[in-house]
Amino acid sequence: MAVEERLGAFYLGRAFDSAVGEELADESVMYDARDLTTHAVCVGMTGSGKTGLGVTLLEEAALDRIPSIIIDPKGDMTNLLLTFPELRPSDFQPWVNLDDARRKGVSVGAYADQVSQMWSAGLKAWGQDGERIRRLREAADFAIYTPGSEAGVPLSALQSFDAPDLDWEEDAEVMREAIASTVSALLALIGVEADPVRSREHILLSHLLERAWRKREDVDLPRLIREIQDPPLERLGVFELETFYPSRDRMDLAMQLNALVASPSFASWREGVPLDVNRLLWTSSGKPKVSICYVAHLSEAERMFFVTLLLEQVVAWMRKQPGTTSLRALLYFDEVFGYFPPVANPPSKTPLLTLLKTARAYGLGIVLATQNPMDLDYKGLSNAGTWFVGKLQTDRDKARLLDGMEGVVAQSGTLLDRRYMDRMISSLGSRVFVLHNVHEDGPMLYRTRWAMSYLRGPLTRSQVDKLMEPYKERRPAEAPRSDAPKEEQPSLVSEDTLADAGFFREPPRINARVAQYYAVPDIPRERALAEAGGGGELLDTALVYRPKLLGWARVRFEDSSSGTREERQVACHLPLPEPFRTVQWDAFARLVEDVDALESDPAGEAYFDAIPEDMRDSPPYTRLRDAFLDYVYRDVGLQQWRNEELDLTSRPGESHRAFLERCMAEAANASRDALDELEAEYDKRLSKLDERTRKEEAELRQDELDWESRKREEILHAGESIVSVLLGRSRSRGLSQAERRRRMTAKARETMRAQEEALERLRVERQELLVERDRQMERERRRWEDVADAIDEGVLRPRRSDIDLLAFGVLWVPHWALEIAGRDDKRRREIVSASREIA
Repeated sequence: MAVEERLGAFYLGRAFDSAVGEELADESVMYDARDLTTHAVCVGMTGSGKTGLGVTLLEEAALDRIPSIIIDPKGDMTNLLLTFPELRPSDFQPWVNLDDARRKGVSVGAYADQVSQMWSAGLKAWGQDGERIRRLREAADFAIYTPGSEAGVPLSALQSFDAPDLDWEEDAEVMREAIASTVSALLALIGVEADPVRSREHILLSHLLERAWRKREDVDLPRLIREIQDPPLERLGVFELETFYPSRDRMDLAMQLNALVASPSFASWREGVPLDVNRLLWTSSGKPKVSICYVAHLSEAERMFFVTLLLEQVVAWMRKQPGTTSLRALLYFDEVFGYFPPVANPPSKTPLLTLLKTARAYGLGIVLATQNPMDLDYKGLSNAGTWFVGKLQTDRDKARLLDGMEGVVAQSGTLLDRRYMDRMISSLGSRVFVLHNVHEDGPMLYRTRWAMSYLRGPLTRSQVDKLMEPYKERRPAEAPRSDAPKEEQPSLVSEDTLADAGFFREPPRINARVAQYYAVPDIPRERALAEAGGGGELLDTALVYRPKLLGWARVRFEDSSSGTREERQVACHLPLPEPFRTVQWDAFARLVEDVDALESDPAGEAYFDAIPEDMRDSPPYTRLRDAFLDYVYRDVGLQQWRNEELDLTSRPGESHRAFLERCMAEAANASRDALDELEAEYDKRLSKLDERTRKEEAELRQDELDWESRKREEILHAGESIVSVLLGRSRSRGLSQAERRRRMTAKARETMRAQEEALERLRVERQELLVERDRQMERERRRWEDVADAIDEGVLRPRRSDIDLLAFGVLWVPHWALEIAGRDDKRRREIVSASREIA
């Protein structure tokens, strides 16, 4: 049965019937991509098929042109690049596992032939073929990034700590969280386990970073080392700097950090492409990327450092995106062990918590995968709407998982049938998973489909290097040296050579009804070489413009119930599309400040790229303009936080933390009122009980007096009876009266004992009432604590009349065309962006 291809529906596999032990061929599992905005967790032991599940999920996202950033601590996810549309044995042969071939007793070629046949048959059985693999390869750009290594595409993680492009007034909490995590990761890299509140090292570095970031200044390690030795601060807290952190001790810290800069092993950390989330998600031409951050070669401290920096970059990028209900991008974290533990607080935990709590409103889906349920902080996973549960190692793992899922599911307002889930999980085999999605009616069993990527296991660094050879830019082949002086060689950025590259002096002719705008070149020529990754000598430059499609709108948001009245500007700039192609606007949209950043003329002498003939007339732009406005109306929203229990809605610009604090204050007031009311109710019941006790005590005292009186009478009468017998009076009458008095005394005693028992019951009842009161008051306190945390994310949408189109048309983006002389005296031309805001 062929795959049912639907936009926004991921083909994950087929429903599984545990009774017969096989999948149902006519029941494909199609997962709604939007459900991933509420995040997902995948748990399964080695051999459960967890890696295959993650690969198939990412394949489906790529087919839907949804970009992904993948954190890969083991190297399993690099298999996403092993896709062979022709399915030839020769395609598989360089990548098959040699040990597997030896164990089977066949040659590598014969084993590759077996693998080729197995993959072809597997794909066919699941309704797939080489054509679907070809569409996957064409839909996205796949790359492996290797921080601290040149095996893949090197990432420059140590070069600088760039200031997040966020506003301190609105995002102070986020900025300080980013600083705390970044400093913790940096100190861990040099072996310092620092407490953000008590550690001198942490406090000093945090102050230095905050001081620079408030001024929107980027900080690199050399600057940080210099400022540690001579800080631009006089005091830290109430103490003078020298008292708080003497210069001798600061020098020790500076020396430790300088060892990083001086170490040859860290040279590669300062080279490569910048750690930029936009570059990891999209190519310069707007094609979605699947960026695998391979960190298997790093030490634990280095992994934590890089992962923390990456997560903080993702948080900063996310905050700049407009709200959306669709899935904009994925962050997939394979083998999250150690990065999100239930008790400890490593540097990576804070940004992960931030993403899990807030990413939904921005269309960013988070997927966490792990082998052991004990690795996860379930309280932090309260926003995970989808759980993929595979075969587990022990019954303890299963119990731990079910405990966590019960709490998570309860927060979503639904119930978990623990016994049913227990039976389902116990019946799992390889590649069979329980899929529990809070957006669906209940859990289901399914078997994962056959992966289009060849799942050969983790790749080594040398294999990654071989795999990425076509991707990485290689130096030109060595040419014979010329004896002619350099100045006699024709410039690579002259008018003739630029014309050969498709750039011309005059801009192309476009219909006058199509508006044209020019972005400001705010990256100076002097920094152009650094933007190109450094290396070599800059010989010459020229300013060139490349065209993009620009949509810019002002949106007003109003909500009478919460008093919200706010205005935002949304801009989309993307490579010029084909005239009738559907544009995924949300992939390129971001919040901006002001349309005045654009000019109506180029910035001096420049060259212009060509524009396709079918995009020079106005009709395509009219259609695209209407589609852009429809997108703004449908998908652009203002994030709101809502607490239904307290009937509170976040105010404009109010952060999640500020709204939570307001909810906590309101819940505390409501809790006090509820506790006062509860205490008054129990005081009334206790008062009634005390009144009954006083009456019973009075009656007991009276009964005691009556008993004592009758005892005295009995003793007195006994004496009289003895005297009567001695005097020879009638004995029978005396005995009769004595018996009667004994009965009356015994009766009085029984009455007194009954009264004592009644009084004891009242005392026990009072004690039980006090225990019940304390239990109810504790339950009420906890209820209000939970009420404060019961915050839902929402999105406020605009009316059509609240959308003003500020600009739409062709945006000319400035670039620097560079002529660079390399270390081998070979010259090369590179083109880099000249605009910070628009790349």
